[in-house]
Amino acid sequence: MNRPFSSIKLIAVGFFLCSFSNLHGSVSVADSDNKSINEVPVYGYKIVNSYPHDPEAFTQGLVYEDGFIYEGTGLHGRSSLRKVELETGRILQNHNLPDQYFGEGLTIHGDKITQLTWRSNVGFVYDKGNFTLIEKFNYPTEGWGITHDDKNVIMSDGSDTLYFLDPITHKETNRVKVRYEGRPVTRLNELEYIHGEIFANIWFTDIIARISPKTGKVMGWIDLRGLSDDFGPRRSNQVLNGIAYDDKGDRLFVTGKLWPKIYEIKLERVD
Repeated sequence: MNRPFSSIKLIAVGFFLCSFSNLHGSVSVADSDNKSINEVPVYGYKIVNSYPHDPEAFTQGLVYEDGFIYEGTGLHGRSSLRKVELETGRILQNHNLPDQYFGEGLTIHGDKITQLTWRSNVGFVYDKGNFTLIEKFNYPTEGWGITHDDKNVIMSDGSDTLYFLDPITHKETNRVKVRYEGRPVTRLNELEYIHGEIFANIWFTDIIARISPKTGKVMGWIDLRGLSDDFGPRRSNQVLNGIAYDDKGDRLFVTGKLWPKIYEIKLERVD
């Protein structure tokens, strides 16, 4: 465990007071089975391993599959899609996006990779094997994070909404509002679907929300504060952003923008 963490109230002070400071009046609990602060589990972490990561990669999307990391990076003129050797950090395959696009999240669905862009309202679908562009598609919102379940592609746009899209037509099939204690949870960034839950980075924090895709309720919190302490003080843009899961090996990986490491961690409940 990185350090003691006794209650989600620490998160509430650091995140929720900031996030909801502009709300007017009180916000009531949405329904009777909404969990109270002390009933929502909080998880800390234990570092199992660490791997080298390109410190120039402005990480926007992270996926693990068949022994490799697939990564989407951002910034105009620096956005890319990469296949990376986990153990060495070596870039095995690279596709650079045109300079006008700011790359965002990505997900692998079958033999295809889907990558979002930030404010261009354009997504790209590539062949997973050779990164050849198969098609472009449009969406009306900003593009932030993306993952998928068995049927749908799921994307975020920085708001409190998760959008469910048909992976073939890219048409919206459903949406859910993410709530904690009846309050909207915004800044949902990079996403990963793990065992029936959506893990979502909360942008500009070291916190991950565990979200029910059916109801949008936050089912738990992961506190990753202190994770990056071993590589020194972080710059303001070196924020946590990147979640990948090895389903076969039951391994969870996290990283951040411009971080020199990818961490394999084990979650440990602390409340």
